[in-house]
Amino acid sequence: MKTISIVNQKGGCGKTTTAINLASSLGNNGKKVLLIDLDPQAHASLGLNVDSQDSIYNVISNLTPRKLKIQNIVKRVEDNFDIVPSNVLVGTLEQELSDEIGRELKLSEGINPIKGNYDYILIDCPPSLGILTINAIRLSDELIIPVETSRFSMQGVEHLMDIVRLVKDRLNHEVKCRVLITMFDSRLRHSFQMLATFREKFKEMLFDTIIHINVKLKESVVMGQSVALYDKYCRGSKDYNTLAKEQIFLDKKTDEKSSEEVLQSFSKKMQELVKEQTETFLQTQFTLDAPEAKNVYLTGSFNNWSLGKDDYRMRNNDGQWQVKVPLKPGVYEYQFIVDGVWMEDPDNPRRQKNQFGDNNSLVEVTTADSSV
Repeated sequence: MKTISIVNQKGGCGKTTTAINLASSLGNNGKKVLLIDLDPQAHASLGLNVDSQDSIYNVISNLTPRKLKIQNIVKRVEDNFDIVPSNVLVGTLEQELSDEIGRELKLSEGINPIKGNYDYILIDCPPSLGILTINAIRLSDELIIPVETSRFSMQGVEHLMDIVRLVKDRLNHEVKCRVLITMFDSRLRHSFQMLATFREKFKEMLFDTIIHINVKLKESVVMGQSVALYDKYCRGSKDYNTLAKEQIFLDKKTDEKSSEEVLQSFSKKMQELVKEQTETFLQTQFTLDAPEAKNVYLTGSFNNWSLGKDDYRMRNNDGQWQVKVPLKPGVYEYQFIVDGVWMEDPDNPRRQKNQFGDNNSLVEVTTADSSV
C-alpha cells in the first residue's frame, strides 16, 4: 500500500484535477484506490458529485457531536475508486488541532483501520501549508507537486521543499517528492522554454508524463465525473492514464530494488536456471524517426504498457530513436511515447484498434535478429 499526497500551496495548478483523475486512472489500471479530500473547499468531492453531511472532519475532530469512524464515511465513486469527502467544517481543524499533542498524527490515526483495503491512498491537500497539510505529509510515502510552467510555480515548489525538509528534521519522516507538469500549452514557445528549465532544475524529480491543456478536463468536473468516464478518448484521459502507468511502474521498480539483496542470495543453481530462461529471449530492435523529439519511450503489451526510464527509453542517433528489448517469440502490441504523446509506429503497417479508438502497432518476434 502506498500513500501519496497531491500538494501545492499555490491555487490554480491542477491539484484537485490531478487528485481526481489520477485516482480514477489507477483504478482503471486494476488498483484499489481511496481519495481523501482534505481541502475545506471540498473541490474533489464536488467534482465527483459527492455531497455528504459527514466528512473527514467527523473522523479527526474531538469536538464534533457526531464522531464517526473512517469506514462510516467512505463513498464509492467508480469501480476500485472510493472517496472520503470533505466540507467546510474541515477548515476548523486548523485551529482545533493547534494545541493538541501529536496533532501531526491525527489523520494517520483516523485512517489506520482501512489502510490495508487499498493499493493507493491519495490525499487532496488544502492550498496552504498548515496543520492539515503537515498531517498529510507525515502520513505519505510520496508527494506529487502539480505545477504549471511558470516562474511562480517554480518558486512555490522550493517553498514546499522547505516544509518537507522541516518534516524530516522535526518529525523524523522522509518523503519522496515528484513534480508533475500540468496545464501544458504546446502552442506556446514559452511553455517549452519553461519545461526545459523545470527539467534542468528538478531532473529525476520530474515525471516524464505531461498533462496538457484539455477542455474535457474542465467539462468533466462540471458533469461530476472523472475525465475517463466523461470522455475516455480525449487527450486529458490519455494523459492521466499515462501518469497512472508511470506511477505504477516507478513503484514496481522501487519494490524490485528493495528486494535486490534477496535476489543476490540465489544459489548458483538458481542463477543458472534464471540464465537458461533468459536465453530464450530474443533481442528485438525498435526504431522511430523523430528528429525534433526530446524524449521517446517504447511501451507495449510486453511491459504491461508501463512507461520506463531505463529499459524502454529510446536512444537518439542523429534523429533516429532506437532501443533493443529482449522478447520471447510471439506477437506484441506497442506504441511510442514522444514528448508525452502516444503514437503508433508510422513505418509499421501492421496495427489494430485499441480501447481508446486509435491504433496499436504489432510486431511478431520470430528470429534472434528481429527489428521494426
